[in-house]
Order: sequence, then C-alpha cells, then structure tokens
Amino acid sequence: MNLPNKITMARIFLSITLLILLMFPFNLCGITIPEYQVFGSINVSLLYIVGGIIFLVASLTDFLDGNIARKNHLVTDFGKVMDAIADKILVNGVLIILACNGIISVVIPVIIITRDTFVDSIKMVAGSKGKAVGASILGKLKTICMMVGLTLTFFYNIPFELINIDVASGLLYVATVLSVISGVQYYMVNKKFFKEK
Repeated sequence: MNLPNKITMARIFLSITLLILLMFPFNLCGITIPEYQVFGSINVSLLYIVGGIIFLVASLTDFLDGNIARKNHLVTDFGKVMDAIADKILVNGVLIILACNGIISVVIPVIIITRDTFVDSIKMVAGSKGKAVGASILGKLKTICMMVGLTLTFFYNIPFELINIDVASGLLYVATVLSVISGVQYYMVNKKFFKEK
C-alpha cells in the first residue's frame, strides 16, 4: 500500500472515530462533557472542540493524499475508491449527526446526499461507457464551502460569532445551492450517456 492510500485509510479511521465520538451516549454512561464559556458569552462543549480538531485533520488529509498521489504518479484504482468512501463517511456522516442534533438544518444533508447519489450514478454510467467524469469547478467550490462551513460549525462559528455573523450556516447553505447547480451541470454534460442506442 503506497503512502497516499495509507493516508486515505487513516482518514477513514479518523472519520469513524469522529462519528462514534459524536454519537456516543455519554449521558447514559454517566459521563458529563465539560463546557466552557469563552469570550464572555459563547458556551462551547469540549466534545465539539475535540470533534472539530479531528474533522479538520481528516479534511486536511483529503487534500494531502490526492496531491501526493498526483505529484508522484501514485494514483491507483484502490485509492480512488477508498478516497470516495472516506469522503462520504466523513462529510455525510457529520452532516447527518449535526442535523439530528439540531445544529444544522435537516435540509442540508438531504439535498447534499441526494445530489451525491445522483452524481455518483452519473459517474457509474459514464464509467461503464469508458468515460471518466472529473470534478467540476462548481463541485470543488461546493466542497470547499462545505468543509470550511462544517469546521466553523464545530468551532461555534468563532471568530464570526463575536460580530453576530453566521458565516458557518451561510457557507453550508451556499454549498447546498452549489451542490444542486453542479449536479445539474454534471447531468447536462453527461446526459448523452443516458440515451439508448
């Protein structure tokens, strides 16, 4: 297993660890998660701070493994598949848990996951006909907004919370809109593969 694939596997491990941490029933086990007041008025839970650090590290490995693989010609089919799985576990898992906890709107994971399923289906159809479908600029921009928005959400929208601007939610909604637009774009570019011959 080459270095990029090892980094990808580490991201999967971090992602699963993060999801377990966020879902673990600490109350039922009699464990109280410490909360702190910062900047005089913002209450933060140690759970989400630790979760945010894990999420940030996992997100950075996503950028790292792809760059190393392309730069050193280490791109493999295994790496492509596991990279996609790692991304889905990390982002979709976190979106669902945050929505269940009432931290973000449930509309966001529903649209994002539906779009991802739609785009993955397009990629499968195109791939079965010998066409590789790469990420679009809008798709990449959506990912950036999503990752930054989720990171800020974990860290209570600090420092923007100090000036009462909800940048975290704003970025997540922008990512949601971009996901729809890029999904339509994927279809328009690849709709020829859905036509019966």
